[in-house]
Amino acid sequence: MLLEAMLAVAIFAIGVITLGRCVGHCIAAQRWQEEDLLARRALENRWAEIETGAVLLGAAGGGPTSSSEELKGTFAGMKMKTVSVPVKKKNEKEEKIEGISAVTLTVLWESGGEEQSKELIFYVYPRQK
Repeated sequence: MLLEAMLAVAIFAIGVITLGRCVGHCIAAQRWQEEDLLARRALENRWAEIETGAVLLGAAGGGPTSSSEELKGTFAGMKMKTVSVPVKKKNEKEEKIEGISAVTLTVLWESGGEEQSKELIFYVYPRQK
């Protein structure tokens, strides 16, 4: 009878430990999902700022540019890297199209002791005044 009770307690303990690990994994997955959503929002915000002209890209020389900044407020703990590279394209009449840039936005953050990142790549053409 004592052996049966010890076996039952052992099975119960294994079940509780397994359940605890499952809960831990669920919490980690939820945290990762929230961080991923926050990173996507930071990328979308910066994309909108660039598209509307609120954030200017490029240098006077027209060469590749790169910048990096620590984000504040809601996005504290994240770092935004922006790389803009001029793109040389021609239209259907083989005329050069000036001013197009390929922009790469990367958000970096630390989660669970590992560096995480999310990236967005798009083209931008300056607005006509």
